[in-house]
Amino acid sequence: MDKDTLFFSKLLIPWYLTNRRELPWRNVQSPYKVWLSEVILQQTRVAQGLPYYERFISHFPTIEDLANATEEKVLLLWQGLGYYTRARNLHAAAKYVVNERNGIFPKTHKELLKLKGVGDYTASAIASICFDEPQPVVDGNVYRFLSRFFGLETIVPSPKAHKEFKELSKKLMGKEAPGTFNQAMMEFGALQCVPKNPNCNICVFSTRCIALQKNKVEDLPIKKKKIKVKKRYFNYFVATDNNKKEILIQKRMKKDIWYKLFQLPLLETESSLDILQLRETISTHADFNGMDRDSIQLINSQEIVHKLTHQHLYTKFWKIKYLSPHFEAISINRLEEFAFPTLIEDFLSEYLEELIINSN
Repeated sequence: MDKDTLFFSKLLIPWYLTNRRELPWRNVQSPYKVWLSEVILQQTRVAQGLPYYERFISHFPTIEDLANATEEKVLLLWQGLGYYTRARNLHAAAKYVVNERNGIFPKTHKELLKLKGVGDYTASAIASICFDEPQPVVDGNVYRFLSRFFGLETIVPSPKAHKEFKELSKKLMGKEAPGTFNQAMMEFGALQCVPKNPNCNICVFSTRCIALQKNKVEDLPIKKKKIKVKKRYFNYFVATDNNKKEILIQKRMKKDIWYKLFQLPLLETESSLDILQLRETISTHADFNGMDRDSIQLINSQEIVHKLTHQHLYTKFWKIKYLSPHFEAISINRLEEFAFPTLIEDFLSEYLEELIINSN
């Protein structure tokens, strides 16, 4: 172990052992639990992801339980986390391990990469934490921490940056306890070297941090320019029968956002429509022929803007009666059995009680 590596680890590991959060997937050496936690925490903060992790472990304590579950059950438990491809990949990978590998979880970085949805970051985390393979993780926390400490101006994320930071991390990691080192790196970025206004006065690396010395903490890391946000206009129909006992839903089957989740009948338009424009528009769509256009009422007076990574959804919910269903009709009392996107779930959480009361 060279001088720089020894210095780095001597500061980082004690800090981690003193300041780390007690999380249920730590210190268990269970590749299934570490894998599950890493998938959930992709694009998700620990505070938000922890209840989902505990819920999944409660329902699927083993990878066999997850593999044997229905996709609908997996998506329902995932509801609200977003990026639903993660849940589908998780389910597919569990089936692969159980059916193709006799339930034996991959033990090497190379083998882990064969699991659907598992990239270098997740494979490195599992291989190092559970099997002591010296594979450094590279994520946003690592980019930020090392960019600032070494004053690196490589644009992140990018293939060049990933290779550069992976090699640097491997040098700093050394050969002992790679899992502890990786967790320490991620934890330091999450708790100490945070994106905005880090408290550098209490940082154990402050005397050698180049970004701090050059007053560039807020400037690093240098990130790619953001992709232009696309605007989409959604009109959802709360379509009930005359007795308000049943409601129409549909399953999203196009390879778009929220694939295979359920939703209320949707009409996507090129711009926001008022009630007269909407009546005219649905008259030309065969799927809406069975709906009573004269019964349309706008529920939310102010358009809901639901923000995804590269899309903003400008959304209106419309109350309408249907005469003959062109979508799946279910009892209003069964709505909670289906996995909906957060946008619709939030709406139904406010509107569902009114629907049920009016249906009785």
